[in-house]
Amino acid sequence: MRSPLATLKSFVADLLLWSCFAGGLATSTASGAVLDGTAKSAATFAGIAVALVAGSRIAKKPKIKAFLSRTSTLWFLFLFNGGVAVACYLTMDGAKGIATAAGMGLVSLGAAGGLIGNVRRPKAGSAPTRTAEEPWA
Repeated sequence: MRSPLATLKSFVADLLLWSCFAGGLATSTASGAVLDGTAKSAATFAGIAVALVAGSRIAKKPKIKAFLSRTSTLWFLFLFNGGVAVACYLTMDGAKGIATAAGMGLVSLGAAGGLIGNVRRPKAGSAPTRTAEEPWA
């Protein structure tokens, strides 16, 4: 059983981490409505960096990691982000459309890599489906 102080500390740390993630996303998307020129670019990139670092830390938490490694979640990420990448490429003009499509395509490819890794990794407690003598059985 954890002490109340440890529980409170964990709650505050999680709250701060999620707040940084949400704040980074908000900063990167809304800076264009408030700022212009170099300040807009700096705020956008700073927001992206904060959201990326916080999101990476969040993804390492056991419950989130288990959710992100589920086959159904990986299929959703693969199909949705692949569809968004195609839609962005076809509907947006210039470098912005290409960059957005490339970013979403990378996320889709990352989910595809997770799907391939799940196929090759046997489930815990299950018998292997192939033996060394019968590689194609």
